Amino acid sequence: MRLSASPASGGGQLLPVTPLLGVVTALLLLAAVAVAGWGLLGHGHAVLRAGLRAVVQLAGVAAVITWVVGSLWWSALFVLLMFSVAVRTAGRRMTHGPGWVWAAAPIGAGVLPVLALLLGAGLLPLKGLSVIPVAGILIGGALTATSLAGRRALDELRQRRGEVEAALALGFEGRDARLEICRTAAATSLVPALDQTRTVGLVTLPGAFVGMLIGGASPVQAGAVQLFVLIGLLAVEAVAIVVVLELVGRGLVQAGEPGTVR
Repeated sequence: MRLSASPASGGGQLLPVTPLLGVVTALLLLAAVAVAGWGLLGHGHAVLRAGLRAVVQLAGVAAVITWVVGSLWWSALFVLLMFSVAVRTAGRRMTHGPGWVWAAAPIGAGVLPVLALLLGAGLLPLKGLSVIPVAGILIGGALTATSLAGRRALDELRQRRGEVEAALALGFEGRDARLEICRTAAATSLVPALDQTRTVGLVTLPGAFVGMLIGGASPVQAGAVQLFVLIGLLAVEAVAIVVVLELVGRGLVQAGEPGTVR
């Protein structure tokens, strides 16, 4: 599989930004909603809301991003906004209880060391145009790992409550009893990142690779950056999952009312 910009797309664009692209995008969104409803997946309205929110949010970002990246301070505030939204999204996905605010711990523990390493080593220029996209990629990965691990761990504890009580009766500490039951289920949250890394170049050519090629970078340069992104995401998501498990094991995030897509 190979993606490249055609001469007809103009200006090195992957896809021509024309009214036809907007029409096709709208049709694809309607198709996704229809299929979700027809298949009784229970997410038809969520798919529609997600698509419409993406339109509004990307329009807003497109309107301000040029101004934001010109200032390091505004760029830092923009990254903080991304972090805050990720915490709320992941936390509310895990639980509706007050423990959702603890989602800041796994996301921060995964993302901050990687960003600090890149900035400290001088690999990531201290400029908004560099920091914002890299931080966004890492925060997005941590968000996914946190929400999946938390949701799966708490669901497992709900379904296997009797086994937790049996472990407590055998003398296990509360933390150890909960982790014994939910660790395996939460660990599967790393599978999407593992699959993406294993199949890169054979099944998919991710965005960073394609974007750099379109921007004029050599295949070697694009491949090196994409490799860093994939390995960085593996590290970020592994840390996030471990921290989520610790939070669940210690009862800081509990299985209340199941979270929903917002």
